[in-house]
Amino acid sequence: MSVATILAELEKLGCDNDRIQNDKSKRYLNITHDTGVFLAWLVNAVQAKTVLEVGTSNGYSTLWLASSVTQTAGHVYTIERDRTKAKEAAANFDRAGLQSRITLLVDEAFSALSRVPAPVDLIFLDADRSAYLDMAPRLYELLKAGGVLVCDNALSHADELADFVNWVQSQAQLSSCLIPVGKGELLIYKAPADPDRHDYAASASKS
Repeated sequence: MSVATILAELEKLGCDNDRIQNDKSKRYLNITHDTGVFLAWLVNAVQAKTVLEVGTSNGYSTLWLASSVTQTAGHVYTIERDRTKAKEAAANFDRAGLQSRITLLVDEAFSALSRVPAPVDLIFLDADRSAYLDMAPRLYELLKAGGVLVCDNALSHADELADFVNWVQSQAQLSSCLIPVGKGELLIYKAPADPDRHDYAASASKS
């Protein structure tokens, strides 16, 4: 079965399930289709070989990432704490024939991050937003200079991301911009360790 067919199937499944499911833990909470297209474009634009995703769910967003990163013979590390969703995701990776390009870590995000090898070219953050600030230093360490971190729900849940955004803006090597795609994507760029670029990044992130 083609990746495109599986993505279409999972998109419909996610929408149908979340429309009637009152238990948040049983919702898939997948990204929107246009966010998937944007992530695939971004993977190719930055020529990412190593991608980290925090928040797998049933693997919908992971398949967007993995089907793009294979163009550069790369690999996706994805983290999911819910074992039921992780099992679904693994089955979807197998069906898409992309299992060899994906390492699924079933654990709490903070613990799993210690098993992700640095450096990472691109990070996609779409999980428990209350944990982002605690994870921020490790994510910063993992992200290579010149790498990009994408944070989902930057418009739909801006208030929940406020502390994390403030942390980002306090880092001289990071600059950010908000992209109105899907539920809002915060793009965070880690500049190379150069004094002149430090000044630029700091001013850009606070403008």
